Amino acid sequence: MSIEDDIAFLERVPTLALMGREALRVIAISVEHFALARGQVLFHEGEPADCAYVVQDGSLRVAPDDPHLAARPGQSARVGEGALIGEMALLTETRRPATATALEPAEVLRIPRNVFLRTLESYPDAARELTQRLSERVSATLADLDRVRERLEAIEDARRP
Repeated sequence: MSIEDDIAFLERVPTLALMGREALRVIAISVEHFALARGQVLFHEGEPADCAYVVQDGSLRVAPDDPHLAARPGQSARVGEGALIGEMALLTETRRPATATALEPAEVLRIPRNVFLRTLESYPDAARELTQRLSERVSATLADLDRVRERLEAIEDARRP
């Protein structure tokens, strides 16, 4: 694929699209392409994470290694084209919370954290837009957690004599 093809593809990834075409050009120049065979592990739970991946073709399963935990609702995901995996690793040092395994032959793009952060430094408007959207997502998640807490408290109150 050409750089222009990579830019066009990255523009279709919602989180990355916020950055704008010129910032994505810098990222596209630095991405690494990886091909995965069916059953091949992209990364393992607990590994240090220094990059994110975008699924360009195929699909992967992202799940905890513990099969009991993986069987719980919301703990495993099947991700396909355009999915950004490990986006927190673009912003901070972290470890992989789950293992990603190809469910079929797949192609992924690797975006290194250092490239992503340098790009944000060079494109402050992109950084502001991304920060605003991430803040909105964190706020929505906190509101969801408050609703869950309220429901759990209501259940607990209903059980009390």
